[in-house]
Amino acid sequence: MREDLLHFIWKYKKLQLEDLFTARREPIRIIFPGTHNHLSGPDFFNSKIEIDGQLWAGNVEIHLKSSDWFAHHHEQDSNYDNVILHVVWEDDGNIFHRDGSTIPTLELKNYISKDLLNGYQRLFDQDKKSFINCENDIVGVDGFILENWKERLFFERLESKSEFIFKLLKESQNDWEQVLFKMLLKNFGLKINGQAFLSLATALDFTIVRKLSADRKALESVFFGMSHLLSGDTVVDDYYVQLKREYDYQKNKFDLHDSGVQKPEFFRLRPPNFPTIRLSQLAGLYFEKQNLFSSLINARQLSEIYEILNVSASEYWNEHFTFGKTSKKSVKKLTKKLIDLLIINTLLPIKFSHAKYLGKEVNEEVLKIVSKIKIEDNSVISNFEKLNINLKGAKESQAMLQLYNEYCIKNRCLQCAVGAYLLNRNG
Repeated sequence: MREDLLHFIWKYKKLQLEDLFTARREPIRIIFPGTHNHLSGPDFFNSKIEIDGQLWAGNVEIHLKSSDWFAHHHEQDSNYDNVILHVVWEDDGNIFHRDGSTIPTLELKNYISKDLLNGYQRLFDQDKKSFINCENDIVGVDGFILENWKERLFFERLESKSEFIFKLLKESQNDWEQVLFKMLLKNFGLKINGQAFLSLATALDFTIVRKLSADRKALESVFFGMSHLLSGDTVVDDYYVQLKREYDYQKNKFDLHDSGVQKPEFFRLRPPNFPTIRLSQLAGLYFEKQNLFSSLINARQLSEIYEILNVSASEYWNEHFTFGKTSKKSVKKLTKKLIDLLIINTLLPIKFSHAKYLGKEVNEEVLKIVSKIKIEDNSVISNFEKLNINLKGAKESQAMLQLYNEYCIKNRCLQCAVGAYLLNRNG
């Protein structure tokens, strides 16, 4: 038995409502179970309960056992003075307010249907399940409920990303250009080099990027040098020597410190994703596009965003993936797939957060853009598709990533619209 099931039972009144009695055999009538509180304090606020003919208004606390009241020291906490009913699975003793008065207790175990308990057991039974708890049943969830839940999950994911963005904004003293730079660097690094690139963005004052943005080679040298990609002592080729000399000059000029920057990885990466290529492309973006933040924040159409992010690595990289080693000639442009990921993980969260910062709303604009981006390609999304879940684009793939990461793998099925639907069906 888990406490979240008791919360679900109480919230949705999934218990026998007739002939309810407290542990002292006082008749109970639930008029309003209260508002579910997910923060500290009692579990349900502003409940209305009739106990032994007397109407009470106050809070409800839920535990597995009555004795948990004392284990959590609620008898010493003024936040629990207004608890009018203690709801438990098993009553193993009386509990009291701080003033010594007894709190009525409702023991649930004799008032719950076997169908609900069996449905709950089936949901969390791991036998024959390889992906998520509801993998055998999710396809049968009402379409209207699932569609609404996916949209809510998409914005929930944006909200969680905005927390990180506001943290960066505070660190940057409300400089949105610097926040964009940090987010772009992190997401140019993708999963493997995201943290290494973010450590570069943190160590490099963005005012220096602004000053060097008119000189592509200087900017590239700083990106490579601070990332420890110019630390070799042997001569590789002329371009490497030029960059190294340029970095030494800029390092002395701006008093650059690279000790806190992680060296990016090449291992397990396809050559187009090598940090050399990605850092050169980012340098090109800041070299070619002035006022990048305002350009992106004001772009309303997906085509405008694609045009802004249409950049390539510098000419040297047309025949290289690493320093000194030539390769077949190809222009190293940002691919549409990477641009889509940058839009999903950088631009849209920043648009959403910036609007929130200004007290505005851009939900429709965000939905309009993301609805035109193709579904993401990763193992989580592939597994949902194998369950016959129809995913139409990036909005829904983002929603399903939020579902998987924040609900499925954390067993938060009873806070999920899918799990609630399945249990309600069994109740």
